[in-house]
Parts: sequence; C-alpha cells; structure tokens
Amino acid sequence: MNLRLNTLANMVDTGSRVADIGTDHAYLPIELVKSGKIDFAIASDIASGPLANAKQDIIEAGLAEKIEPRLGAGLDTVNKADQIDTVVIAGMGGKLMTQILTTSWENGLSFDTLILAPNIGEYGVRKWLIEHSYHIQAEQIIAEAGHIYELIKAKKVAKLETLTQAQLFFGPVIIKEKNPVFYQKWQDQLHYHERLLDNLNKAKQKDSLRIKKVEQEIELIEGELNDQS
Repeated sequence: MNLRLNTLANMVDTGSRVADIGTDHAYLPIELVKSGKIDFAIASDIASGPLANAKQDIIEAGLAEKIEPRLGAGLDTVNKADQIDTVVIAGMGGKLMTQILTTSWENGLSFDTLILAPNIGEYGVRKWLIEHSYHIQAEQIIAEAGHIYELIKAKKVAKLETLTQAQLFFGPVIIKEKNPVFYQKWQDQLHYHERLLDNLNKAKQKDSLRIKKVEQEIELIEGELNDQS
C-alpha cells in the first residue's frame, strides 16, 4: 500500500467494523484484516469495473468471508444490520464526501468514527463534521507522488464543538504540529491566492465579495506561516 493508504490504516481503531467507500482494489480492508486489526469490512464502489477488481483481490487474499464487496453509491451499500462503526472515504472531493455523509445522515444512519481524506475542500469537510457533532481527534498532512493530502479522523460526541476559522481552514491538529508539508502546501497556496487576488482586482466587473474572501484567506495563511511557535 502507498503512504496515504497506510496512514489511513493507522487511523483505524483495532476491532472496528469498517466500510471503505470508493474502495481502491480493496487494498485498505485487505490490509486491515490481514494484519488482524479488524475482522469485518465492506468494500464499496459505485462502478462495477473497480468493484470487480476489488472482489478479485479479496478472493486472491483468501478473505471472502471477512470482506464484502458491494456495488452502490456512497453509503447506500451500508445498513444498520451491518453494525459498521467506522467509515473511510478517500479519493474524492470534499463536497461529494459531505453529500454522501448528509444523505446517510438524513436516512437515519450515522457512524461513531469517520476517517476522511478529501482531495480538495477540506474546510467544508471540517465544517460538516463540527455541525454534526463530531470531534476531530487526529489529522495528518502528507505528500505523495506530487500531491498533498489532509487526512482527518473524527469521533461522534454528545456536545456540539466550535472551531475557529483558522482551525476549520488548516485543521485543528495540523496547525498545532505544522510539519514541513504544511509549510510546503500553504506557501504554494499563498502564491496561488495572491495571483488570484491580482486577477480579481484587474477584472472589469469586480466581485467585491470574492475579493474580500480571498483577502481574508491570504491574511489567515500569512498569519500561520509567520507564526513559528
């Protein structure tokens, strides 16, 4: 498995019942079951081709009795009888991720632990988690094959928490640790935001709300990059 999948695997609690949504060849559930960390998983995908590949890999690993491949959209493949307590979703945008979680929530199905690795839109994912009474327990920011990923582990709690704008934007755990990948990502993002602001200000019809939003984000980024504590 690659670094991202290994990091996700490390975030899964021992003894969990896992649903891997948008599974990648069922690599993650296979590794979790083979290592003895879990005994049951659902490997779910919306596309029949990738799911067929996952099914073949599960059979070759000799784990057909412990990992169930299921075809369907999002969390539609999971029901209460499965007793899933941990959902892993990786490899898609944050907007789609929160749509999947919202649909499940509206259908009366929620989960104790969510482990999420959005390709983009991490702010919206954290906002959804906080609004639905999840506590962000762990985060990792990693670089692999030219991409930077933010991995988020959240646990359902009884009381609604609040996060600052900076915590939502950067991640409450990530901004405490600020590893080299953090600085790499946000230096690049600062340059991107500065170019974007320049282009917005040059436009014939100025979008004042968008300009203000970008200016605020630049201020946030500069503040965190300059804070070496």
